[in-house]
Amino acid sequence: MPDQIEIIPTGPLNTSIRPPGSKSITNRALICAGLAAGKSRLTGALDSEDTGVMVAALQTLGLDVTHDQSNSIIHVTGCGGVLPNDRADLNIENSGTTIRFLTAMLAACRGQFRIDGIARMRERPIGDLLAALEQLGGAAKSELSNGCPPVVIEANGLRGGTAKIRGNISSQFLSGLLMAVPYSEEAVVIDVEGELVSKPYVTMTLGVMSAFGVAMEAGKLERFIIPKARYEGCSYDIEPDASAASYFWGAAAVTGGLVRVEGLHRNALQGDVAFCECLAQMGCKVIYGDNHITVEGNTLRGITVDMNAISDTAQTLAVVALFADGPTTITGVAHIRHKETDRVGDLARELRKLGAVVEEFDDGLTITPQSLRPATLDTYNDHRMAMSFAVAGLRSPGIVINDPSCTRKTYPNFFEDLRRISS
Repeated sequence: MPDQIEIIPTGPLNTSIRPPGSKSITNRALICAGLAAGKSRLTGALDSEDTGVMVAALQTLGLDVTHDQSNSIIHVTGCGGVLPNDRADLNIENSGTTIRFLTAMLAACRGQFRIDGIARMRERPIGDLLAALEQLGGAAKSELSNGCPPVVIEANGLRGGTAKIRGNISSQFLSGLLMAVPYSEEAVVIDVEGELVSKPYVTMTLGVMSAFGVAMEAGKLERFIIPKARYEGCSYDIEPDASAASYFWGAAAVTGGLVRVEGLHRNALQGDVAFCECLAQMGCKVIYGDNHITVEGNTLRGITVDMNAISDTAQTLAVVALFADGPTTITGVAHIRHKETDRVGDLARELRKLGAVVEEFDDGLTITPQSLRPATLDTYNDHRMAMSFAVAGLRSPGIVINDPSCTRKTYPNFFEDLRRISS
C-alpha cells in the first residue's frame, strides 16, 4: 500500500456492504476457545493484525490454532486450562485486547511468560489489571515498574476470592479478568469501583463466555460473581464488526446517500450499532432489519452526545460533524486518550487542519464546522484515525490520508472496500 492515499469525492452512495468480522468478538472467542476443553470452530473470524497476533500468541503457547483466511474460519483445539508450553516470550505489536486478555489468561495458568509490543504499547496502562490479578493470587508485574508493558508473569494459577478494579480507564481490564477467573481455584467476586467505561464491551464479553458454557447475570455491571467453571469447545459465529460499519454509515450521512450494512441488527452483541442512533439524532433515516441496518443521509444538524458506551465510533461522528449545521459536542470519552493514540487531542489537531473550530476538553471535544479546506492528515499509527477521515474525503476534495496501511490492525482491505462502494 502507498504511503498516502487521496480520497476521491463521490456523489450520494447507494450500496450495501458486509464488513469483516468483529475484532472484539474474535479475540474474546479465541481466549475462551483456547482455554476450553475440546475443539472450537469460529466462523466469520477477522483476519487482521490484532487477531493475527492473538492467533500467533496462542500457537506459541502450544495450542493447535489454524486460520483459514479465505473462508474466515479459525479452528482451535483448547488446552483445558493447561498450556502445552509453560514458557514463552510473546510480541503483541499494538493490540490492547491481546495484551490485556492474554495477561489475565496466562495468570490463570502455570508457567513463565513475558508479553511486549511496539513503543506505543509500552505507554498504554495495564497496572489496574495487574493489581486485580494480585488480589486474586496472581503473579503478574510491569517489567519496568511503571504500570505499563512489558508484562512478566510468574504464573501459578489464581487463588480466587475478591478483587476490586477501577472502571474508568479501560473495560478491557475487566473483560480480561472475567474470561480468565472461571479457572481460579475458588469462586471470584469482582467489584467495579467508579463508573465503568464502554459497558457494551463487557456485556459482549459475558455473551461470548456464555456461548462457551460459562454464564452469569450481567446485572448493573458493578459486581460480578463468577463460579469456578470450565469452557467447552463449540461452533461460534462472529458478527461483522460494528465499529467498522460506522465508517460506511457515516459515508451515507456525509454524501446524502444510502448504505445498507449486512449481518448486523438492532440487538447485535456489539454496542457500537448504537452509533446509528447518533446519526438519527443528526437527521439521518435509520432502518433496522432482521439482519441488516440501513442509514440514509439527510441534512445534518449538530448534536450533543455522551459516547462513553460507544467510544470506538467517536472519531467517526467527529468527522460526520464537519458536515452538520451547528456545533457537535462529544463527551464521556476521556479514556480514549489511552488508546493507539490520544484519540481526543490528536483528533482535534487533524480536524483543525480541515478548517474546523475545535474546543478540546478532558473528556471530549466540540466541533464547529467551517468551510472545509484540503489537507494531508496524519494517522498516528491509529487505524480509526485513517478510516474516519477517509469518510470526509468522500464529500470534500483534496483530503489525503498518511500511512493508510495502519488499517491492517483491524481492517486490512478497508480502502479497497471504500473504493468499491464509492466507484
